[in-house]
Amino acid sequence: QVQLVESGGGLVQPGGSLRLSCSVSGSIFRIYRMAWYRQAPGKQREHVATVSVSNSPTYADSVKGRFTISRDNAKNTMYLQMNHLKTEDTAVYYCNVPDNLQRWGEGTLVTVSS
Repeated sequence: QVQLVESGGGLVQPGGSLRLSCSVSGSIFRIYRMAWYRQAPGKQREHVATVSVSNSPTYADSVKGRFTISRDNAKNTMYLQMNHLKTEDTAVYYCNVPDNLQRWGEGTLVTVSS
């Protein structure tokens, strides 16, 4: 069974940066594109960014120009570099396989607050 483990969240001030990691067990990582999602308090889970197997990214308009998604296929790990963070980026961040959804991990909490 595929395991998705997110890490790297924390408390940061507006304008700050964080780097999230997503570790994926199994060979599925090298076959499919991967994505980050987030769920803010009281809101539905939303898509943040997607990266293809060849590291080609796409972003939600709300994070374009501030976030960078990448992956290391040798390490079965995906990253999300988040810069210029805003209070509205506060959420639990999750990773998954958009074309072959797996059981959701616990996510990692990002809190942007002064």
